[in-house]
Amino acid sequence: RIARSTLQRSSSLGAGLSRRAMSSSATFDLDGSFQLHNLESGPSTTVTHTKDELMDLFELMYTMRRMEITCDNEYKARNIRGFCHLYDGQEAVATGINKALDQEDSWVTSYRCHCVALARGGNVQSVIAELFGVVDGMSKGKGGSMHFYNKKNNFYGGHGIVGAQVPVGAGLAFANKYKAAPGEKMQVAIACYGDGAANQGQIWESANMASLWKLPMIFCIENNHYGMGTSMDRHSSISDYYKMGNAIPGIRIDGMNVLAVTEGMKFVKDYCGSGNGPMYVEMMTYRYHGHSMSDPGTTYRNREEIALTRSTRDPLEFLKKTIVDAGFCDEAELKEKEKEIRKQVQKDVLKAKESTKPTLDALYDYIFAPDLDSGKSEYPAHIRMPDYSKSYWATGIAK
Repeated sequence: RIARSTLQRSSSLGAGLSRRAMSSSATFDLDGSFQLHNLESGPSTTVTHTKDELMDLFELMYTMRRMEITCDNEYKARNIRGFCHLYDGQEAVATGINKALDQEDSWVTSYRCHCVALARGGNVQSVIAELFGVVDGMSKGKGGSMHFYNKKNNFYGGHGIVGAQVPVGAGLAFANKYKAAPGEKMQVAIACYGDGAANQGQIWESANMASLWKLPMIFCIENNHYGMGTSMDRHSSISDYYKMGNAIPGIRIDGMNVLAVTEGMKFVKDYCGSGNGPMYVEMMTYRYHGHSMSDPGTTYRNREEIALTRSTRDPLEFLKKTIVDAGFCDEAELKEKEKEIRKQVQKDVLKAKESTKPTLDALYDYIFAPDLDSGKSEYPAHIRMPDYSKSYWATGIAK
């Protein structure tokens, strides 16, 4: 019998599998994957999935992993410049949330947003192109690593200021409640942020408003245990982030188990969308890279800690073992799928490199619009750029 999934798995990888596993579907045990605060009941601790469902989750998660590893390589080759915050290790969180929510639900997150952008209607080519700063990027080369956006799929960023996305999420939740028909379930809004942002004042203010107005708002803390280079026990006087809402209910979820994230977030979506108000969600996860590419990630934690997490709690290895133990396919089939994904990611990177930089005139786009509906922009007289003909760079003479 496979070890059960728990919040603190130590050695075994793989979800608990029931005796009624079948070739087409299997039931998995999630006992120990959730902890509750101010809730009388929580998510189901047994879930049933088909092979196709688990393979879809695996394909997305492995694509995320390969894309982020590629970003690491391209950054070191100086093809990606500026800030670059990678998500490898946390793939189960974004994948499970995406599986549980609808495309009509609103999603806003922090600057560690490449994989959320991919899940919310993006593709590897458009994500990598944005990191290269070219016109085929998701934000037309103007946003870079921290500012992805997809209004069509209700993805509102990518925010470069720590915690600034949370009040935006509360506003999205307010809009969803305002637009909902009386008596019908509301679309929810989720704002994801890290443990390092969890004690910010703007988050407390947003939580207070969301609670007073019973907004369908999900405060999602992706607890990877380090706020930049500071461990959570040194930057926060409370370690149970799912209880930080005080009167607001909360749930802690095993963020390394995509099945637990999916089932937990289905429960949260139903609760918040039914008019019960907001909820705090703490995802217990881990990032393999440093805070950003400028951070080696080994000055405040040792390599043994990272290696131990990779060997005992890696979300991809967990899912692979779950798929194999359910009898859905063998390891050779999964390796072949990995090979296909790696090749496709490489192709997408080459396509992204064929794109071009935005023109100088594109700097003026989307600054001033004649109306809110046409999608057009215009160049107003009061917006001007420097007169380069008079600059030091043109004449070599300081003005």
